[in-house]
Amino acid sequence: MISQSHFLSPPNAKFLPLFYKSSPSIFIHRLPTLRFSHRRFTSTMISNSVFSRRIEPVNSDLDRFVEVGNKLADAAGEVIRMYFRKNFDILDKEDLSPVTIADQAAEKAMVSIIIENFPSHAIYGEEDGWRCKEKSAEYVWVLDPIDGTKSFITGKPLFGTLIALVHRGKPILGIIDQPVLKERWIGLSGRKTMLNGQEVSTRNCAKLSQAYLYTTSPHLFSEDAEVAFARVRSEVKVPLYGCDCYAYALLASGFVDLVIESGLKPYDFLSLIPVIEGAGGVITDWEGNQLQWVASSDSRAPSFNVLAAGDEQLHQQALHSLQWH
Repeated sequence: MISQSHFLSPPNAKFLPLFYKSSPSIFIHRLPTLRFSHRRFTSTMISNSVFSRRIEPVNSDLDRFVEVGNKLADAAGEVIRMYFRKNFDILDKEDLSPVTIADQAAEKAMVSIIIENFPSHAIYGEEDGWRCKEKSAEYVWVLDPIDGTKSFITGKPLFGTLIALVHRGKPILGIIDQPVLKERWIGLSGRKTMLNGQEVSTRNCAKLSQAYLYTTSPHLFSEDAEVAFARVRSEVKVPLYGCDCYAYALLASGFVDLVIESGLKPYDFLSLIPVIEGAGGVITDWEGNQLQWVASSDSRAPSFNVLAAGDEQLHQQALHSLQWH
């Protein structure tokens, strides 16, 4: 089996799946390393402390994060494929959502890789929550080993592994990996979103009446949220259901125009933000606010209403139709 960590590095394998390209240029997405000056300045100039303290990760850091992120997706994918369409026990969590041995084993596989490569980084996983000796951390990996467990247990390959790296509350790396179809979207702060080494982008759709809309299920909305969603659904061209995180990946690739969902947890959407934004799309809550969550040892994962659009004008129209104030 070919490691998918080759997405951003030249492949050594003698053969590749058809959707891969063999040219190293599409796997390497590296920019010149940026470095801050540490030379002293006079009091009339900007304080040296601005430069001596790194505000954002430099590009060499980002490349390393992507490298490890690919390893996480590879490891989770190996576990998930081993259990896909096989017989296994299905347990119910406290919120009655299903969990399987594949969810648990995939998360453990990713956690071990993070600890090995970045021992100072914290981890927040859907299955096991916060993992760090400290109460907070500058970098936090947020993991959802199988987003769409119901799809997974019913044999539908439209679930995905979600991996986010959050730096001081901002997701700087997002990965959506579909391990059965072997499709991997990578969003990285300041760079274009990539699908299996190729740039992707959202499509233009400035009218709600022409939009293709996805949500996982109309039954997941409750009370006022159901009414708000129904307003948008009645105005779009085609409403569609049943893709979980894969709908956001399709939006990033320009095949879908809107995704609207309610009750998502941070591990459900943080990885989506760099992917959608890097493809030219917009993703916010239902009031148009930036999606934010700061993980710590005391954090609980609250629920969010999420709206993603491939077109800024369409996003504004959807917000107006939702009327979520």
